[in-house]
Amino acid sequence: MIRQGFVEWAGYKTWFASFGESVAGRLPLLVAHGGPGMTHDYLLPLQALASSGRQVVFYDQLGNGNSTHLPEYGGDTGFWTPTLFLAELDEVIKHLNLDAGMHFLGQSWGGMLGIEYAVRRPKELASLILADSPSSMSTWAAELGKLRDGLPDDIRQVLDACEAAGATDTPEYAEATLAFYRRHLCRLDPWPEGMQRTYDLAVQFPTVYGTMIGASEFNVTGSLSSWDMDDQLFRISVPTLVLHGEFDEATDEVVRASRELIPDVEYRKIPGTSHTPHLEKPELTIPIIAEFLARHDLS
Repeated sequence: MIRQGFVEWAGYKTWFASFGESVAGRLPLLVAHGGPGMTHDYLLPLQALASSGRQVVFYDQLGNGNSTHLPEYGGDTGFWTPTLFLAELDEVIKHLNLDAGMHFLGQSWGGMLGIEYAVRRPKELASLILADSPSSMSTWAAELGKLRDGLPDDIRQVLDACEAAGATDTPEYAEATLAFYRRHLCRLDPWPEGMQRTYDLAVQFPTVYGTMIGASEFNVTGSLSSWDMDDQLFRISVPTLVLHGEFDEATDEVVRASRELIPDVEYRKIPGTSHTPHLEKPELTIPIIAEFLARHDLS
């Protein structure tokens, strides 16, 4: 069964899609996309988790995809904050009656949101999956700098020249950035339809990403620039799976704090993948997630 609709809150509309129904003993899974400023589309392969009798819910966060777009708030770093998206998350949980018990999977920025959510120790949360997610933007920025240094000389020269000239909105800069993404975001060629759609929509509607991150991954200047939850990770009380890829922009160092500071944690690195293991190696990634969820349905 597939159900789609909107959660209306504070004058906004947040779109959701729910796949399947949970049978007795199976808790629903709520999935949060990355970005910030992406859409749910690239995560849809995770709907396969519904085949075991589990409700799987996706949603497009405010400003993205099928939800309310607010381009008039572009550049407003006081508006586009984690607090806004936590408020939205609370409304989604309440509207879909997930407050009776659920799992949460956040991919990249979605995992950052998951950390913010989990440190509050919400009673409904049974487990947390942090897929390809940083816990500190300063660590993220330092590691991306190292990955950038590993790009071919001609790509780095384009990035450097465009940034020096303030030309980060040019096709040349976009193409050079895409070369990085094809190494460390998604290594499939061509990209799957859902990944391409997510990327195209993010480029077409840059309000959220541009305000919270900035012109690109390489120079975080937006409202998330000083975001750091490393000193709060000990507060996460539920079983947590930290998952990332071998060539992920969320490198070993990016996920180190989550691995070491969350009390009840499991860790898996998916070989041959980057920032989207669920797309690049679904035959490895999805069973790992399914098995983790099944073990913690009654936590």
